Amino acid sequence: MANATAAGSAACGELHQGLACQRLTLPCGDTVLVALQGAHVLSWVSQGRERLFLSHDNLWDGQAAIRGGVPVCFPQFNQRGTLPKHGFARNMSWVAGEAVASGDVAHIDFTLSTNPDTLAIWQQAFVAVLRVALAPGQLTLTLTVNNTEAQNDLHFTGALHTYLAVDDIDLTELRGLGGRPEWDAVADVHGLADEALYFDGEFDRVYDSAANPLHLQDGTSTLQIEQSPSWANSVVWNPGEGKCAALADMPAHGFARMLCVEAAQVFEPISISAGGQWVGWQRLTVS
Repeated sequence: MANATAAGSAACGELHQGLACQRLTLPCGDTVLVALQGAHVLSWVSQGRERLFLSHDNLWDGQAAIRGGVPVCFPQFNQRGTLPKHGFARNMSWVAGEAVASGDVAHIDFTLSTNPDTLAIWQQAFVAVLRVALAPGQLTLTLTVNNTEAQNDLHFTGALHTYLAVDDIDLTELRGLGGRPEWDAVADVHGLADEALYFDGEFDRVYDSAANPLHLQDGTSTLQIEQSPSWANSVVWNPGEGKCAALADMPAHGFARMLCVEAAQVFEPISISAGGQWVGWQRLTVS
């Protein structure tokens, strides 16, 4: 599949570690690479820099979950339910639509619908669409969930589990969550977030999402992070050195090069009435 405008925006298929992928490229050189497995964003290069962390120790077997990039966690967050951890969507093959490009922007939709494999795990009719939209210095991921049941409500939790690349976690700070309710999952304590978050050791916290953008400061680079109000939570995670060493699909010092900042629905499931639709997005902008 390929689609291009006269300005040069283009989409093309390629393989990455044996996985079928689609790549969008803009005239400015920004590019995003998405695997059909999980509609998983593997890479986003903007202004000549890779903005996402991707582990080199993944199995790349087309079945195991991919560590890094942006996994789509659906229809369950983590192990908060009876489904596989973080749901099944990240392990299944999605269908890529035709790329749409206009001047210096482009997007492509990936779709996962009810099928025998999903019904074997989850007795629910649905259509999920992830739109990957690229503009100069900006990546927007929009998840749309349609309840195609005739009568029953659809209930789900989930996340856009974004792994951001940083040069050094010790020199990284995240601002914008100050005063928001915070659950520290490591210590299992509740409180209010500090204005600036710093990372020394394992960090796993869930916040009530903020109305204003977050800012990730990584040396001289700043990334603005926004999410739609339809996601109730923001999750910030770094495994730290100890837990990282125990993860078979992470390099030993991978923790020092990444920080997850996720648009998420953790505690209270989203409910979609029969025939209804829900939309949630996360937007990353190079400042």
